Amino acid sequence: MPGGRLTQQERQQIALGLADGLAYAEIARRLDRPTSTVTREVMRNGGPTAYRADLAHRATEHRAHRRRQAAPRGSEASPQAHGRDPEAVRQYEEVFTTVMLQSGMPQMTARVMSCLCLTDTGSLTSAELTQRLQVSPASVSKAITFLESQGLVRRERDERRRERYIVDNDIWYRSMMASARSTAQIVETARQGVSVFGPGTPAGARLENIARFLDFVSESIARAAEQAREILHSMPATASDGTAGPDPEDGRSAAPDQD
Repeated sequence: MPGGRLTQQERQQIALGLADGLAYAEIARRLDRPTSTVTREVMRNGGPTAYRADLAHRATEHRAHRRRQAAPRGSEASPQAHGRDPEAVRQYEEVFTTVMLQSGMPQMTARVMSCLCLTDTGSLTSAELTQRLQVSPASVSKAITFLESQGLVRRERDERRRERYIVDNDIWYRSMMASARSTAQIVETARQGVSVFGPGTPAGARLENIARFLDFVSESIARAAEQAREILHSMPATASDGTAGPDPEDGRSAAPDQD
């Protein structure tokens, strides 16, 4: 597969593929590029409905120009801890951010979330986020407010009284529980609607089915999050080749529930 940045012609082919309703994988196959490259390109430039090849190309050139200006002359990519490949880390950060975008996060929120998740410390100050992402403190503040509302970050003061934003082992548990609570509110509202529209009416029946379905989903999410919470505080087993081995607890979900 060819490497390097997408050309303007390739971006035009992406735009044509999107207009024809092609999947990212099919567009990538026609370009002989990884699917992740096409996905990242589209999501960082307006999404599938707003993507424009010329605007995307200019935006990419502008970002590259800003990076060159921000980097000291003659400097190489900043060294990475644990002997990591800086270019591989940069590319993975883009992929991780794209996944966050596809989950429904706004672009700046996805960038902040990615930045926090991919630090070894799991915590950064507003000033550190601002410097890393080359954005305004207001943009960081807005993103943190959204993430905090979803249970995905927490705040605390360090020894220098600076506010730090933290992604710890429990963020995914808290996020799942917040999702379960939000779904439960929809259930309650739907059941209120049943009494308003009448249980024997089409609208009432639809609302009751919505309530029953989401009630089951909400309880399942909360129960699964409670059962799996211990995984967040345990180290994965390591196989002889250095890769993570199968979790011995996984067998619990292999057999179907007989109740």
